[in-house]
Amino acid sequence: MHKRLFLLCCLFITITTQAQMRKDIEFAKPNGISLTLDAFIPDGKGPFPTVIIVHGGGFVRGDKQTYVPPLFEPLSKAGFAWFTINYRLHPQAQFPSNVEDVEAAIRWVKAHAKEYKVDLKRIVLMGESAGGALVSYAGVRHQPDTRVAAVVPFYGVHDWALRLQQEREGKVGPSVWREAFKVPADNDPGLSARLREISATTFIKKGLPPFLLIHGTADKQVNYQQSVEFQKKMQAAGNVCDLITVEGADHGMGIITKYPDTQVKMIAWLKQTLKIK
Repeated sequence: MHKRLFLLCCLFITITTQAQMRKDIEFAKPNGISLTLDAFIPDGKGPFPTVIIVHGGGFVRGDKQTYVPPLFEPLSKAGFAWFTINYRLHPQAQFPSNVEDVEAAIRWVKAHAKEYKVDLKRIVLMGESAGGALVSYAGVRHQPDTRVAAVVPFYGVHDWALRLQQEREGKVGPSVWREAFKVPADNDPGLSARLREISATTFIKKGLPPFLLIHGTADKQVNYQQSVEFQKKMQAAGNVCDLITVEGADHGMGIITKYPDTQVKMIAWLKQTLKIK
C-alpha cells in the first residue's frame, strides 16, 4: 500500500513539474468570432521570458499551427514560454482587425501572466511574413497595455508604399494585400495617405522596443530591401534595430530549417536583449 502511494506521488510530481502544452484557449471573441491560442509552459517555477508568435499566410490563410512550428523547438529549448495565436483573416475581416487581434493577445497574456508563468518584463512579439508585418505595426503603435520588450519580424512588409513600388518594378509579385488593407486604386487621390496609414514606418519614433529583423536576400515575396530600409529609419530615430541577413534564403520558415545558424543568432539576440543569463 505504501509502495503504491509512493509511486503515485512520484507520478504526480513528474506530471506537475514537466513542461506543459495547452491548446485552443480562447483569448478574444470580437464580433462573436472565437480567437484561440496554444500555449507552451516550460518546466520549472518561472516566471519565464515569453514569445507571442503570429503566423503568416498573406492575411488570407493560415492559423496558429501553420508556417510557424519551426520556431517552437528552438524557443522551447532556450527556456521560453510561448503562445501561438490565431487572428481574423480576409475576407472575414480587414485591417485593422488583424492588428487588434494581436494586441488583444498581448493583453490576454499579460492578464494571465501568473497562471502561465510569464515574465511581464520579458514579453517578445514575433511574426513571420504577414505576421511579420502585423508585429512590426503593433510594435511601433503600442499603447502602455500592449508594449512588449522586443519585436522580431521575419521577412515582413513595413512600408506598403515601397511594396507597391516594388510590385510595379517587378521585384515581387502581386498579392491580395490591397483588398485586405482596403487600399484604393492607383488613380485614387487617397492612395498615398492610405499607404502611410497602414505602414509601420509611418509611426517610427524614439523610444520603441528593440527590433530584430530576419530576412533572406533571395526572398521573392517580400523584397529584402523592406528590412534594410526599416532598419535605417529605426536607427535614425535612435532605436535599437538589428538585422540578420540570410544570404540566399527565400521566403518562408526555411530560413530557420535550412539555415540553422539563423535560430542560433536569434536566440543569442533574445538572451542578450532580455538580459537572460
